[in-house]
Amino acid sequence: MKNTIKALGAGLVLTLSSTVFAAEDYVIDTKGMHAFIEFKIKHLGYSWLKGRFNDFEGDFSYDEKNPEKSNVNVTIKTASVDSNHAERDKHLRGSDFLNVSKFPTSTFKSTKVVSKANGAADIHGKFTLNGVTKDIIINAQEIGAGSDPWGGFRRGFEGTTEIALKDYNINFNLGPASEKVELILNIEGVRK
Repeated sequence: MKNTIKALGAGLVLTLSSTVFAAEDYVIDTKGMHAFIEFKIKHLGYSWLKGRFNDFEGDFSYDEKNPEKSNVNVTIKTASVDSNHAERDKHLRGSDFLNVSKFPTSTFKSTKVVSKANGAADIHGKFTLNGVTKDIIINAQEIGAGSDPWGGFRRGFEGTTEIALKDYNINFNLGPASEKVELILNIEGVRK
């Protein structure tokens, strides 16, 4: 009987310890739009063209004690591209660029997180765009975490990465200054 109680006690301690130090799960706050997926690309080398995707969803898990065990999943509806110009957005949705009728979503699924100092990390993962999947690295930085006024708990990150359009079969000639696009992700998650 004593051994059974000890075994149960040890099991309870292990369960509680793993619960206390387990990764926390978050849903990206797109309902309150405290998250943004933006992009910028040089326009002919003379200025920046900026835009965003208005419709996306995702989640992430974060383990404060072991950030390497964290992961991220995001799905973007490519037809939601918004560069603040209707005719340009129509072109971006077409076969020259995002080809949204054939590929209505773009996804990112992390495969590895490499923790750095002061809340920074490299998030490795598979990014799919225009039907092509490539490995990318997002340079991420934790912005902060804490309780919100509605009784929840939030955690936010900013991340950046750069992709070459030709890697995703986007071959429309915008000139040599416009071969790469920078993606900027500002993600705030609400703990589940």
